[in-house]
Amino acid sequence: MPIPEDVTGDEIDKDVRQELQSLPKTLAEDVAKNLVMVARLIDEDPEGAYGYSRVALRLASRVAAVREAAGFAAYATQKYGEALAEFRAARRMTGGVDLWPVMADCERGLGRPEKALDMAGAPEVHKLDKAGQVEMRLVAAGARRDMEQLDAAIVTLQSPELASNSVQPWTARLRYAYADALLAAGREDEAREWFAKALEADKDGSTDASDRLAELEGVEFVDAFDAGEAEADDEDEETESHDVLPAVDAKEATSVEHVADIDEAEDVTDVDEVHEADGIEDADSDDKD
Repeated sequence: MPIPEDVTGDEIDKDVRQELQSLPKTLAEDVAKNLVMVARLIDEDPEGAYGYSRVALRLASRVAAVREAAGFAAYATQKYGEALAEFRAARRMTGGVDLWPVMADCERGLGRPEKALDMAGAPEVHKLDKAGQVEMRLVAAGARRDMEQLDAAIVTLQSPELASNSVQPWTARLRYAYADALLAAGREDEAREWFAKALEADKDGSTDASDRLAELEGVEFVDAFDAGEAEADDEDEETESHDVLPAVDAKEATSVEHVADIDEAEDVTDVDEVHEADGIEDADSDDKD
């Protein structure tokens, strides 16, 4: 696959560069450039990122960073079985646990939420850092929703990190997931409150909390270009009506529905009971304000 001239391979993380030192220099440079392209495209063009990851994999399948990148590219294109295999390979090579939450989420993608919950209760979770534990909580809550245990999903997300007023990298996504679960349970007032809190913490626009909140508030957005075009159509229609010509039909408005209907879930109200079932211990609440 073609590599843009501005990509040198030096853009990769220093730890990855160090891993590539085990390869011949020219090969290491080629692998590095493909990894840069994976990182550059994975959000906007997942299929393109996947293509570059396959090239890197053919060149250096014994490098853990390459297997990890291939896993994330496959994950981004919803090839969950392939992603899980690559993550497992990377974990075997490094012995680390950082990939444990995304591996559990792959199990969800494969239609095995029970397996994801088993992983949420595994000893590996206790070795994760705070960010990893929050990610694992999000995956466990998602698995509960997959199993139509909506109340349990809500309880799973209730944690010191959710209650804290401090804003961390995971705060917006955690609050958003909680708001979404509340809304699915029909608790609209609470959902509105937590979407607002998610928006407050979402400094980089990682969620669509603003759109969800506006939808709950009944705010309808109109594209400025479409509005101007509609106004021009109205003027044309008025002009043509003076000449006794058929009026121009106005464009039909369209809207996008957010599908978030979840069947009524099991009644679970004991926070400790659900957290114990998921195997997720509440983290220290030292970060509370």
